[in-house]
Amino acid sequence: MNKNEKQQSIRSVVTTIVDRNNNFVQESSTNKFERIVPHLLKKGVANLDLTMFSPELRSNLLIALGEAYRKKGNLHDAAKSFALAENKDKLNSVGEDYERIQQIGNSIEIYKLSGNKNKLIELGKRCLNEGKFNEAAKAFIASSYNEGLLKVGEFCTDHYKFDQALEVLSILADKGRLLRLGDVCVENKSYSHALKAYNNAGSKEKLNSTGDLLLREENISKAMEAYTLAENEAMVDFIKSNFIG
Repeated sequence: MNKNEKQQSIRSVVTTIVDRNNNFVQESSTNKFERIVPHLLKKGVANLDLTMFSPELRSNLLIALGEAYRKKGNLHDAAKSFALAENKDKLNSVGEDYERIQQIGNSIEIYKLSGNKNKLIELGKRCLNEGKFNEAAKAFIASSYNEGLLKVGEFCTDHYKFDQALEVLSILADKGRLLRLGDVCVENKSYSHALKAYNNAGSKEKLNSTGDLLLREENISKAMEAYTLAENEAMVDFIKSNFIG
């Protein structure tokens, strides 16, 4: 049987199912597709063309296919199938599957796709309590939960996770917390992070004072960077004239 004949055979089977069962749109009808699901699995959800079927039949076929993928442990293609079927409940079930196997990043992506803000916030809080700052931040960003993001920023600052703290607090544009982050970075001599924090907070005063500190420590290149960000042309010219070239 060639490719076209196989497609015609599949279409014929599905059409027969529909004609013989007026209740095919109910969830329980997914078992009616047992004969064709193996063929669809072989072809792959990304390669299917179901445009010839009604929206209800197409949705039920995709749900049946998604469940088959779940049983095989292929959560990626299960999610694709449920997304094409526009079935948020089934998508959420895949998100929970990912949670069970500790693939938190994938869970977050699924809950984003299903628009499940409550699950994102719940997952973000759990990640924060477990010290998984990156995952917590992603979940809170996806759910636009600024209160949670602030907590991530504070936790990361207190635990010297400067990259994460800088990213989160910059998204929130929280000047006060950015300044505090910059101060903590200076205390720990993490000057690159400090300059970024002060710059994102728009504090030329802090940039200049850090430049002065760096100049005293003879860290000329970083001092130059600080004064440049502060738009302190006098000190930039001073360094160029006396330390460069």
